[in-house]
Amino acid sequence: MSHTTTDEPARRASGATVPVLAFAGIVVAVMQTLLVPVIKDLPELLATTPSNATWVMTSTLLSGAVATPIMGRLGDLYGKRRMLIASLSVMVAGALVSAFTDALLPMIVGRTLQGFAMGAIPLGIGLMRDMLPRERLGSSMALMSSSIGVGGGLALPAAALVAQHTDWHALFYGAAGLGVLSIGLTLLVVPESPLRAKGSFDLPGALGLSLGLVLFLLPITKGGDWGWGSPTTLGLLGGSVVVLLLWGLMELRVAAPLVDLRTTARLEVLLTNLASTMVGVAFYVVSLVLPQLLQLPASTGHGLGQSMVVAGLCVAPLGLTMMFTAPVYARLSARYGPRTTLILGLLVIAVGYAGGLGLMSAAWQTVVTSVLLGAGIGLAYSSLPALIVGAVPASETGAANGLNTLMRSIGTSVSSAVIGMVLADTSTTVGGVAIPTMHGFRISFLIATVAVAGGLVLAFFLPRRRPATTTQLRASSEEDANLARAEQALRGFRGRVLGADGAPVARARVTLIDRHGRRAGATLSAGDGSYALAVPAEGPYVLAARATGHGPLAHAATHAGDERPVDLDLSLPGDTVSA
Repeated sequence: MSHTTTDEPARRASGATVPVLAFAGIVVAVMQTLLVPVIKDLPELLATTPSNATWVMTSTLLSGAVATPIMGRLGDLYGKRRMLIASLSVMVAGALVSAFTDALLPMIVGRTLQGFAMGAIPLGIGLMRDMLPRERLGSSMALMSSSIGVGGGLALPAAALVAQHTDWHALFYGAAGLGVLSIGLTLLVVPESPLRAKGSFDLPGALGLSLGLVLFLLPITKGGDWGWGSPTTLGLLGGSVVVLLLWGLMELRVAAPLVDLRTTARLEVLLTNLASTMVGVAFYVVSLVLPQLLQLPASTGHGLGQSMVVAGLCVAPLGLTMMFTAPVYARLSARYGPRTTLILGLLVIAVGYAGGLGLMSAAWQTVVTSVLLGAGIGLAYSSLPALIVGAVPASETGAANGLNTLMRSIGTSVSSAVIGMVLADTSTTVGGVAIPTMHGFRISFLIATVAVAGGLVLAFFLPRRRPATTTQLRASSEEDANLARAEQALRGFRGRVLGADGAPVARARVTLIDRHGRRAGATLSAGDGSYALAVPAEGPYVLAARATGHGPLAHAATHAGDERPVDLDLSLPGDTVSA
């Protein structure tokens, strides 16, 4: 799968691009927790059974899981901004469908369309990689990645306030309005990336992955209702294994697969995705436990007796802290790298959950727990896209980040199922109503701590070696970028870009392409025309250079391992140089 550009020049990203993309991420993440404040009332509101009402939440989760890798790949092929707008448009349509109905089936359809918008988050990360200078890229991707938690955290108090004082359908009108605003801002501010992956969309691969995910996530989310040992649950889980194995074999034979499994199997990508699942588990535990603890009546002996709105406000610091963690992450990652930052984030989460075991007796204590967990989850989420982007070719950024977002969603799905089962099994009956106990809440926190410990083990096994792309992401200033280029020159290609008159050409785009036609690195030449590019491994490569106002592309076919400088003369039509 190779990488190319369009003939249309890219517009320069403005200072508003990152906030607008982050806002889009927050808007789509809101869909995941929009109905949490009214979830217990859904059977009555929709005139259905509690078991059927859970489909209103399950449908959003399933469609979001399916959409993330598919929309990421479509963005790589046909334009990330275009697919971002499409995702937001589908969300708006779904919100309006839900806003105009009190019936179960149309509500499920609307919620399914809303969940489809989750693909906007990997698309936003891909746009940032394609357009932003490397000194801004780390903190920007951190903010976009954290928007999943920021949106979910901030939606709780806002949705509680709306649900408590107005008709619950106002939640969907508000969501549609936010979606329209996000579409308008994206059209005005965000330029389309000129970068495209070659190939066609793998429709059989998309259908196979969708079927496998649905067969896997459906029993995970409904197992509590159906019974974990029921033939339906076990049959669907077994079917998912078969379908996903067949899908994997098919993807390995396709020239342009939906998900490049060979890339996904790289140690750094594989461990990062597995760690993402653990972080997803940890994130959802606090979202399930604290609101229930805060709203339980004080007469239970352990409930804190707070209103729906106050409970939302106590949990809101979780999202706010994640938002403000992004610039902190950028500084830490620039100095120590995203692997170390991920480990630090997981350690902070572990401290938050361990401390939270003894901080459940007052509302202010839940705020402290929310702040600690928000800081840790923010650092961990911020590290994930940098690790993924640094390990995959640019032509696979959207699909790779889509898969990473999917792994987080799988973590939250497993968390929801396991914690729901724990709270149900440890509940006590008061007046004919099942009430969660403090014992169940503490077991839930212990489960989250175990998940974080698993994530820490995975993070410690991440390779310390950083590819060229990751080195560029760590550069937080132009001086750092120059130092990174100097270090790379010792392990790859270096030289100058020259014009027709032999003079050096500044800010020429130099791209490194491997034997498979994939982009292995890219950089801009310095003021004196010099460039430096690292190589992931020895072998044949093509160096391509382009600059505005100069001649056609010049190519230099060469091999890694030779330190002789390779100058790229833009006045020569396809000059071939053997280094």
